[in-house]
Amino acid sequence: QVQLVESGGGLVQPGGSLRLSCAASGSIFSRLDMYWYRQAPGKQREFVAFITRRGVTNYADSVKGRFTISRDNAKNTMNLQANNLKPEDTAVYYCYGASVEAGSGWGQGTQVTVSS
Repeated sequence: QVQLVESGGGLVQPGGSLRLSCAASGSIFSRLDMYWYRQAPGKQREFVAFITRRGVTNYADSVKGRFTISRDNAKNTMNLQANNLKPEDTAVYYCYGASVEAGSGWGQGTQVTVSS
């Protein structure tokens, strides 16, 4: 099973930035396709971005041009650089990793609050 831990959330003013990280245990990280999702209060969990094991990326339209996903296979980590944050970005952010070889798993989530 894939074990993931997020960090880097917090309170930020509109227009500010945060860098979220997702760390994976073990030696499987380089074989995982990695995703960020988020869930706002009263709403369904929604896709934010993904990065494949080969580094191909894709983003939800709502964050395109503001968020950047990256990974460091040597450090078993994935990052989400979130710039120009808006109040509607407020949510719990989850990382998810999956591969045929290693299975899949979710992190516990990290809260991002954008408010003045």
